[in-house]
Amino acid sequence: MKFIGIIPARYASTRFPGKPLALLGGKPMIQRVYEQVKETVDRVCVATDDERIEAAVKAFGGNVVMTSDQHRSGTDRCEEAYQKVGEPFDVIINIQGDEPFIHPEQIETIKRCFEDESVDIATLVKPFAADGDFESTLFNPNSPKVVVNKRMEAMYFSRSIVPYIRAKKYTEWLSAHVFYKHIGMYAYRADVLKEITALPPSSLEIAESLEQLRWLENGYTIKAGITDVETIGIDTPQDLERAEEFLKSHGL
Repeated sequence: MKFIGIIPARYASTRFPGKPLALLGGKPMIQRVYEQVKETVDRVCVATDDERIEAAVKAFGGNVVMTSDQHRSGTDRCEEAYQKVGEPFDVIINIQGDEPFIHPEQIETIKRCFEDESVDIATLVKPFAADGDFESTLFNPNSPKVVVNKRMEAMYFSRSIVPYIRAKKYTEWLSAHVFYKHIGMYAYRADVLKEITALPPSSLEIAESLEQLRWLENGYTIKAGITDVETIGIDTPQDLERAEEFLKSHGL
């Protein structure tokens, strides 16, 4: 199978304008993401609507595709970029541009999901630590949870805590059940990506502001690969400061 990794990158961000170009360890963040994944796929490119990001990617020798500034999501941007690449691939992997510490093994995990021919879409999940802090993990609406079936197919994603553990105090929930945190990387078969980007927003998607619920509502199968790698997403300048400390402490 042939895999292409596409990294959607917008300059405009409410909480952190210019985030893809923010320097992390002396390199633009978008470059760090690119370098982390380029050896794991057959091709990788950045999809952007901003000439400053385009210039930065070209400066470090990366592939970049200019796309519309009207896209509602990274998935929509990936579809346009894939069509503009003009080369057929079996699977498109949508890689978050604000995850500079994404691990190559995570890419390999999501690729293995497509060994099952019935899989339409794949994503990653990570078990919450049983001894984790309830307030900053399960109770955090910015950390979506996912419920899976025995075949590791997603049944539902939510910003709320799912499932509800009726017989336990909430402080015991993490040790009473394996809760999964959703890691926001997606991979789609090429024909499926074209189909899902043509669908109108669904009621559940609008309610939770989670685009993957549109796909579930329309009957697509989302396979969940398990990762134990903890990544650091950069949403704010404060997150960038923590990432700098992570670089220094790990000698990266």
